[in-house]
Amino acid sequence: MKIAGKAVVLPYAERCKNILVSNWRGTLHTIKADAKGSKGDIYSSKIKYFFNKGRPYVWVLEGDKHNVNTVIDERGSLAVTSPFPGPLASLLKSINKLPSRIALTGDVIPVRHEKAHSVAENLRETILSEEKTLKQSSYSVSGIFSSSAGCSSRGESLQEVLDGGDRYVAYKFDIRSCSYIDNGGSEHEVDVAEIKASKADQLSPYAVKLIDGINQSRARRRALMLFCLVHMNTKARDAFILSVDRKGFDVLGKVPRLVTTEGLNDHQWREFRFTFTEEANDIETFCRLLVEMEEEALKTVSSYSGLTF
Repeated sequence: MKIAGKAVVLPYAERCKNILVSNWRGTLHTIKADAKGSKGDIYSSKIKYFFNKGRPYVWVLEGDKHNVNTVIDERGSLAVTSPFPGPLASLLKSINKLPSRIALTGDVIPVRHEKAHSVAENLRETILSEEKTLKQSSYSVSGIFSSSAGCSSRGESLQEVLDGGDRYVAYKFDIRSCSYIDNGGSEHEVDVAEIKASKADQLSPYAVKLIDGINQSRARRRALMLFCLVHMNTKARDAFILSVDRKGFDVLGKVPRLVTTEGLNDHQWREFRFTFTEEANDIETFCRLLVEMEEEALKTVSSYSGLTF
């Protein structure tokens, strides 16, 4: 299975939708308030959310100040990043690189009891569906996911909301504007209507486990290094998968930057895009295509006369 000759990336609206579906943690910002009204200062805290039917449903701990702030002023913003689990988090921190992320502005509206129950049931059904998919998965999928045993999935983490260990207040976040910030820090305004109209990749709910499973496996990271050599003609000393989608995946490779006066190679982390020749519309297809790429890259490298790697 060969990769496409030209790197293909998703439109910004679809990238935003994938981030919202693949993650479940975000930072909520509301305007500080007291009995006299809004003060203009911003209060922020980590929250859990579930993206359902075009909007995030946010769960705020019962004692959190957001619950007071939104009574006075319902305006808020929500920041969500592309998943960066396990060793990827340490790597990004060490090179001062931020993952792609989105910033939403909108209104934080309390969810009535009946609606909150409906959202909770939708979440429960989604978690059960994802668990069923993983139980019925092929060896190629389970092989990758088994390397990510210590990483919680979206469903496992949101199950805590349903279990009732902590008391939460539920809100819906009505989106008014959206900005996509790429890995380089460039900001792109995205039409909210386009986000609502787009569909998230079916593999988005499993992105965290996919990314971590690949990065926790030394053999699979070595395969990423082979991809850089075979398809990008670049010899990487190390590599990590950065993001996944139905079109392909992004890789951070540690590659030569220059040769010093002492003759020693200086290295930098550089991003590479690998595009499939067919779309991976589910995790089975993604893992199959990845395994085919690994096998093909190994055969190609093995055929190079006198090459050591």
